[in-house]
Amino acid sequence: MRNVFIIDDFRFEDGDLYFSLNESHGEIQIQPAGQVLTDSDSIAFIYVVDEGNEYGYLQFPKKVWSALVMILKTKKDPLLRFNNGESILLHNFANELEMLVFNIQGNGNYGEAFVQAVEETFKEILEQ
Repeated sequence: MRNVFIIDDFRFEDGDLYFSLNESHGEIQIQPAGQVLTDSDSIAFIYVVDEGNEYGYLQFPKKVWSALVMILKTKKDPLLRFNNGESILLHNFANELEMLVFNIQGNGNYGEAFVQAVEETFKEILEQ
């Protein structure tokens, strides 16, 4: 079973967007894999991370999608901050997310609820 790390907080610092990973079960060793997927059942976007022997997921639920909109506006990849204060760049996040959002628009394969949530949240991006 894959590890799923839920991202529920973000902040802007010095022009950069930081998502927080506040996991309490020991030190986490992950590396960005550069791929964004969807979890339409959970109404979330997923960023794939390499955990060494397997892949895990950073899950971005709808409550943090306003930050995802900012990523698409700035076309700048975000960073992930760990409990210990260290950060890693989530490379290719902006490009992958942009392609995915435009692919989801009007695409019933993702499920009606997910498509509607994406079209509402990313309306400004989709109208460009």
